[in-house]
Amino acid sequence: MRQQEQPEWFPKTHLGKQVLAGAFASIDDLLQTGGVILEPQIVDTLIPDIKQDVVYIGGSPGKGGGIRRTATRRTVRMHKSGRRYKLSAVVVVGNENGIVGMGSASSREHRVALDKATQQAKLNVIRVRRGCGSWECRCDVGHSIPFATSAKLGSITVTLLPAPKGVGLVANDTVKKVLGLAGIKDIWVKTSGTTATRTNLVFAVLKALENMNRTRGAL
Repeated sequence: MRQQEQPEWFPKTHLGKQVLAGAFASIDDLLQTGGVILEPQIVDTLIPDIKQDVVYIGGSPGKGGGIRRTATRRTVRMHKSGRRYKLSAVVVVGNENGIVGMGSASSREHRVALDKATQQAKLNVIRVRRGCGSWECRCDVGHSIPFATSAKLGSITVTLLPAPKGVGLVANDTVKKVLGLAGIKDIWVKTSGTTATRTNLVFAVLKALENMNRTRGAL
């Protein structure tokens, strides 16, 4: 598949001009300053190999029953002129080495909704604290998380627990996408609430990972 050439970037923000001038050696240096990323090209410049994955939040009836998952969720509003459709998408990005971000967007077109969600995810990237907080391992290697963390969004509560090496990602496929792009290899995930609402589920996982950055001490 031929890669599409990226247009030349002309930064509009002060932070973007600093990145283009080479003021930051990596995304870690930028995030440590607390600067607010307002241009997705900043992430593209500092993480040229960033990966992305789509969270399948939509669904349509499949043959013989069941639901066939789709990348976008369609909603309908009734107007005097007729039905108006809108498509919503959720995308997660990361470098599989401690950086992850998620974004959601909506549009009338499938491709536009995915592109807007990808750009939004790049604006929301965070640094994930990794370590080995499991009493069964204690190897001092960043394959898991340093301590337990939790977050609540809507009716969903997510708790992340450190796991020893070899356990893997004990979670459903949707949560695995987020944790895998964050660079976590072993973890236990406990959820409660209406987890079928995938948008709230993935953002609750991101919020739990972000909460670790607000805690200085580790177990």
